[in-house]
Formats: sequence, structure tokens, C-alpha cells
Amino acid sequence: MLFYNTRHGEKILFSEHYVNLLLVDGHQGLENKRHEVLTFGQKRLCLQQKSAVHKKITPAELFSAAKAVRPVRKVLVSGVAGIGKTILVQKMLFDFGGNKDHLAFDFIIHMTFRDLNLIDKPTNLRELILRKNRHLAKELDNILANDNKLLIILDGFDEFRHCRSCDMDVFVTEPDEDAEVEEVIGSLMQGELLSNASVLLTSRPVAISYIPVGCIDRFVLITGFSLAEVQDFFLCYFQDSTLADRMFSVVSANELMLTLCYIPAFCYIVCCILKESKDLCGETPKTMTDIYVQYLVALAGSVQQLSDTVLKLGRLAFQKLMEHQTLFYSSDQEVAALEGCSLVSTFLDKTIAQEPGCTEEVYSFAHLTIQEFFAALYCAVTDHPLPDALHCTSSPREESSSGNLDLFSRFLSGILSERNTSLLSRQVGICCHKEKVDAHRHKIIREVRMLCENGAHILNHLHCLFEQQDPSLALEMQPKMLRVNVSDETLSQMDYNAIKYFLNLTKGKISELDLTGTGINCDTLRDIQHLLHRCEKIETHQTRKHFSSLMFYNSGEPVGTVASWSSAAAAHLL
Repeated sequence: MLFYNTRHGEKILFSEHYVNLLLVDGHQGLENKRHEVLTFGQKRLCLQQKSAVHKKITPAELFSAAKAVRPVRKVLVSGVAGIGKTILVQKMLFDFGGNKDHLAFDFIIHMTFRDLNLIDKPTNLRELILRKNRHLAKELDNILANDNKLLIILDGFDEFRHCRSCDMDVFVTEPDEDAEVEEVIGSLMQGELLSNASVLLTSRPVAISYIPVGCIDRFVLITGFSLAEVQDFFLCYFQDSTLADRMFSVVSANELMLTLCYIPAFCYIVCCILKESKDLCGETPKTMTDIYVQYLVALAGSVQQLSDTVLKLGRLAFQKLMEHQTLFYSSDQEVAALEGCSLVSTFLDKTIAQEPGCTEEVYSFAHLTIQEFFAALYCAVTDHPLPDALHCTSSPREESSSGNLDLFSRFLSGILSERNTSLLSRQVGICCHKEKVDAHRHKIIREVRMLCENGAHILNHLHCLFEQQDPSLALEMQPKMLRVNVSDETLSQMDYNAIKYFLNLTKGKISELDLTGTGINCDTLRDIQHLLHRCEKIETHQTRKHFSSLMFYNSGEPVGTVASWSSAAAAHLL
């Protein structure tokens, strides 16, 4: 069985390259609706340090009911993009086919929401199963009659175009009862259909709020690789211990790259860069955009007419992202334009959609982040105007509450930076219009100034500023009042890096720093202590009680603890 992210022409066996993923048992981040990749950061480290609270489990234990009050029938596996949810599913199927583990089940039926998106007329469970499993036609009645021995895997709920419609009061109860596809799936998830069957659901955190969580018996979070497992992955990838150690040393010297390597798909991307370029081209990556630009350069450096191909991929990525689509039919005009392009197999996955009497090729970018990157690249190098959703508002939480364009806007900012426009021009042959680069700079300056003065939510704009890596931008902002609101976000290390980068570039007093509901801990406060001394007011609310032992110092002399803050959690630090 092949590795899911294998590039065209490569054959990578599970037995040679599979590295265990860390699964922890527990309800994590169901309220988190922002772009999940960006919240990952230090969360993985924190979870591993809390082993007494979060139990490490194996895939074979997903449905174990050792201490459960009721049988574990419905399991939700959550994890950020690229963390290994589909790999986990494929490994379970691989082991089941080899008679390893999962022996509590006689049958496993696997469906993906990407395939379910192709259904646009009423259907029933029997038809859904037989679409990809015609060989089960004679046995299906017996399988469904013994549903207590049946496991149904539903992979990629976040990609389901009807994901917001599954928590409903309209149910079907029989496998042959016709209904809309979201009603069939919703009935299966909520136990109204095949009530004794086990269901494994995978999803990115961004869509979890749409899952009827009351019916879920177990929540499991994939936390990715440990540091040792990152090293194991490098050894498996490079197949040479000396080379693997040297490449790991390169990555270990870059905090951002090492943080991304805890996510298996990004670890793969970093390894691809190092393998193809033998090192890092140009400057060492400082931002996520830098890494993706180098990924593009590393994998596409020898492609003829590269700029034309990249623009075609970008046009497809941008148009479909704006339409909230991750699947593209081969009959789509934008897909047809890519016929014969060698990069298609590098950045796009292809599946076959089977319908009665016909089949059609369906494409998707290997990861949503890659689609967002190409979409931003297209927007940066063409005359296409910015999406309306990116135009700033002073309302604190009005700016794209789902966060679906957050990473797109950060990639756009990084691509329009001087260092990446130069690299793309030299290596790819595409140029960003100077007018667009200047307009984007003025947009960042104008909007960050406005958000600071209004006290509106600013975290995504700070990331856009961080992606630019241009200190002169901060000097041009000069807000009348510096109010930094990053509240109601579970902040990752990458978030703190962006916040520190901005505040270190500014001068004078910080009128207000709102850390309400960020999950900030004592160690992080110590890390930004030199910035807290500049704050006239700090909002923390419920987090304040955790920091009573933190002593602040000014010129070596203690000036008080967080416990001395007022009941409103506003501190005036001298």
C-alpha cells in the first residue's frame, strides 16, 4: 500500500516509511473555528506534557470501552491539515486487510466526503456503499444485518459541502430509504440508521462545530510527531543516517521549520525541499510563505514553461477557493487547461468518481494549504482584485469569523514581500506588479493603524506583517494609540512570534494588550515580560488566576506579581 502523499512516479511502502502518530484521548478544541493549522504550534507539546490527563492510545484501541459508561460506537478523530488523519485511516485498512488488530469487526466500509460531494440527488445508504463496492452486492444484506460487527469510516468531514446540515431532526432509519445525502450521513452519525454499527469520523477542527457532538462517544486528537518521531521520519525519508542527521540539523536550527515538522505533511514538504535543493535556496526561511515558495522552486525547477503552468494552477486554486470548493472535475475548464502539465501530478491528487454507467476524474490539491498558497500566488501576480472578504473592518470579530481566508491572506502578504518577489522572479519567471506590492504595503499600514486605534481584533494582520519581514512598515504606521487585541484565540508559538515581532518594532507605551481567552501560560508571560512593562493595561480575565506566582522586574527590581492586578484584570505596570 502506498504512502498517501507520494509524488508521481514514487512508490513508498507503509512498511518502510510509516511513522507512528500520537493519538490522545479527550475532547479538544471543539469551540475553535479558526484556521486549524495556525493554532497548532505549541499545543502539541502541551498535550504531550499532560500525559496524566491525555492518554496515548493506539488505533486498535479507538473503540475500546474499558472505562466507558456506554459502548463506544461513534469516534471522532480530529487534527489539523496534514497531521495524518487520512494516513491513519489507510493504516487501519491496511492492518485490517492483513489481519492485524481491529479484530472486533468483520467488515470495514470506507467512504470519503470528497466522494460524497459528487452526489447531487436523493440516495440511500445501500447505494452509497455500492458506489465503490459493487462486489459486495450479494453480501450487503448480511453485512447490514450484523451491524454490531460493522465499522463505517467517514473520512474528511470538513470537506463535505453539506457539513453544516448534518445536525438535523430529519432522519432515515432504513438502509434502503431514500433521502438527501446529508440526511443519510446525519442519520448514520446520530445512530438513527444502523444504530449498532461503529462509525469513525475524521475532521479538521474548523468543521467540528457542525458535528452533532452529543452523539460522539469518544473524541480523539491526532497530535502528530514527537521530536524523536520527526528524526525517525527524516531517517525513513532519506534512507541514510548521515544525510538524515545533517538535514535534521539544518531544520533544528530554524524554529519555524522545526515547528512545522511536527505536522507530518509539512515534515514531508520540508524533506522534499532539502532533498531537491540539497540545502536551502537563498536565505533561510523565516516565515511559512518562505517555506512554500522554496517548496515550489525545489519541485518545479526543471519544468519547461514553468510560469505558465504555475499561473494555471493558481487560477484553478483561486477560483475554487473563492467558491469554497476543494474538488474539481476533469471537465472543468480550469482543469482542462492543465492537461499535459507535469506539475499536475506534483501538486494535485487524482481520484476516480464512479457513477452508474460512467466514471470521471476528480482532482484536488494535496492539502488545503497548498491550494491557498497557489491561490495567493495567482492573486499576487495578476490584476485580479483582492476578495471582498479581505477588506478590513474595524469591528472586532467581523473579519471572516470562520478564518477560511486567514492563511490565504498571510501567503499573499508573504509573496508580495521583497525577498519572495525577487526569488519568484529569478526561479519561476513570474513577477508581481510593483503597483500591487506598494498597494499591499499601504493596505497593511492603513489597516493595522486603524485596528490598533480602534482596539479591534488584529492577530491575522500581525501575521501578515510578520510574513512581510520588513521593519520599515512598523515605522510608517505610527498609530495614535497602540491597542493590541488578540483575544479569544488559542495562541500558538507562531502567534506569539507574530505578536512579539510587531511589538518589538513599535516604540513607546502599549495602551492595551488584550489576552482574554488566549490560554497564555506563565512561561509565555515570562518570555514577553520585557514587552509587558510597556503596557498601561493588560486584559486577561479568567487567565489571571494562573499567574499569581509570576514576578515582574524592572531594572532588576521586582515591581509586583500578576496577583496584584485589579479585579478587572487590568494592570498598570510602572
